[in-house]
Amino acid sequence: MDLAEKNVVVIGGGTGIGAGIARQLAEQGARVTIGGRRIERLRDIADSVDAPHTIRSQSIDVADDASIQKFFADHREMFGDVDILVNSAGTNIATRTMADMTPQQWDQVLRINATGSHRCIAEVLPAMRRRQDGLIVQISSVAGKRALTLGGVVYCASKFAMTALGTAVANEVRHEGVRVTNVYPGEVDTPLLENRPEPVSQERRALMLQPEDVAAMVVAICRLPARAHVPEIVIKPTVQEWA
Repeated sequence: MDLAEKNVVVIGGGTGIGAGIARQLAEQGARVTIGGRRIERLRDIADSVDAPHTIRSQSIDVADDASIQKFFADHREMFGDVDILVNSAGTNIATRTMADMTPQQWDQVLRINATGSHRCIAEVLPAMRRRQDGLIVQISSVAGKRALTLGGVVYCASKFAMTALGTAVANEVRHEGVRVTNVYPGEVDTPLLENRPEPVSQERRALMLQPEDVAAMVVAICRLPARAHVPEIVIKPTVQEWA
């Protein structure tokens, strides 16, 4: 599928995987809008890309329903309906066990990683169903396939929820021309590593995936014809165990 002129929204496009996806989709000719809380960071990403179209940036807080509604209402008014939505906003906490985590931290991570994803899908899905066309890419995690100690209790729970959301919606809309893909990255060298309980060495970072690796996979999915659906895909560092 030719991505030229496709209307793309990347939520969480100011850093890490989201920024990498936004860059590569823009380079393919898509009209990309990146959303995140820090508008200065979004503008830095937009200014750094040499692409056929300027990357647009809009503020959004996926922990706030009103912010989500405003973002998509403004986007529809200015740019029209979304052809491709990438949900890449995510967070984690350093206190990753039941013993150390607070109920408020549980609510915070679930709200951003799972509920925020649901709210964004709900904003674009009706128009996709009417058009009988659309693609939603959920940037989950291997922690959404395996309950890993490394990810922690609430991160794993939130990513399992994101996984189930993507799968259930994909099944619901499979006869309506809309596709949903869950992407499960392994360890990726992104700013989210700063929330690890223990500092991550440069040697370990060097072995991890880079955001552009995940982005290349997402671009390949976006370029598939409408008849082809990738329900889910794992991409991990070569040295990371998978069992």
